[in-house]
Amino acid sequence: MGLPVICLDDIWQTSWSEADVPGFRALVSDAHASDAWISDGNFARAKFDIRLARADLVVWLEIPRMVCALRAVARVFRTGEAHKLRNLPRVLRYIRNFDRINRMLIENARADHGPDLPIVRLSERRTIDAFIRCRAQA
Repeated sequence: MGLPVICLDDIWQTSWSEADVPGFRALVSDAHASDAWISDGNFARAKFDIRLARADLVVWLEIPRMVCALRAVARVFRTGEAHKLRNLPRVLRYIRNFDRINRMLIENARADHGPDLPIVRLSERRTIDAFIRCRAQA
């Protein structure tokens, strides 16, 4: 789409704790200072107020849990990947519990900080590809 992509997983360090959230917020704010960007990631409670204040659209990828789990497993075996095998149980637990726990937390944070932002929910590869093609042509 020709826009810079900000990957929050590249900013947040796995060794950080709650004490590092203010520094993370500053890095997120700096990364989102330009006029146009695509921001990838969650961290809703830590920085939705920063991102949604500047966003014009929320795109929620509703990928099936099994696909997410398989991708998480594959990712830890890629060369140079920051995701580590030792963290895989925690990541898989997050994926398994996403709909029960995290979805509502994210939806609540979105409603608090961007209640009027339009949301596009995409769940299939072909609709995701079509969305990207359409937006790239706009």
